[in-house]
Amino acid sequence: MQVIPSLDLQGGRSRLVFWPGASTGTGTPTDRPDRIARHFVELGAPLIHLVDLDGAKSGSPVNISAIQEVARTVATPLQVAGGIDGPDQIELAFAAGATRVVMPLWAVAEAPDVLERCVAVAGDWLAVGLDARPERLREYPWKAFVPPTFDELVARLTTSGVRRFVLSHGGAAPDVARLAALRHQYGAEVLVAGGVTEIEVLPRLRDAGVSGVLLGEALMSGAIDYPAALAAAA
Repeated sequence: MQVIPSLDLQGGRSRLVFWPGASTGTGTPTDRPDRIARHFVELGAPLIHLVDLDGAKSGSPVNISAIQEVARTVATPLQVAGGIDGPDQIELAFAAGATRVVMPLWAVAEAPDVLERCVAVAGDWLAVGLDARPERLREYPWKAFVPPTFDELVARLTTSGVRRFVLSHGGAAPDVARLAALRHQYGAEVLVAGGVTEIEVLPRLRDAGVSGVLLGEALMSGAIDYPAALAAAA
């Protein structure tokens, strides 16, 4: 299972300042995404996840220069989320150096034509973000459909060609059976984002068939040690 550092981009910088030597008073704090990405790649990161917070607000990638700088700095795949709401935005992210993209559920849930064009552009490098909490699906302002169950939604998306999901809030108290079903029943690759604050959770996610865990603030704050997380997930 991959342990994937996640950086939030805002105004061309990392939203959180990273200071790997904070506990010992050594090193230099930085909010430059390229330097932070290089640090984790040197420790063995197989992939860097970049969240364009400004892009999420505007509906199209905004932090293009920051993504490009990270792509120039590390020879490691980049997964970009935020503002990826259609095929044009996917192409823009790829042109900036992304190798994978994550779309929000709302952009494609009731727009099969948009999803079809996105799959045509991104293929297996497309992921859709999902929140498995039932109340979240009920709260979504569905127009064409009766609120689907999580399983119905996944079945619909995989039938349309989606092969990767980023599951938010799935790490704090993982539903191991549901995660395993996503992997084995639907043949989908599952990444978990959010909720993982302790290394002890990682082996359970790995054993459930999760392909990767995105760690953001827990890594940036030093709450989780990255080499230790890699060892726990191996």
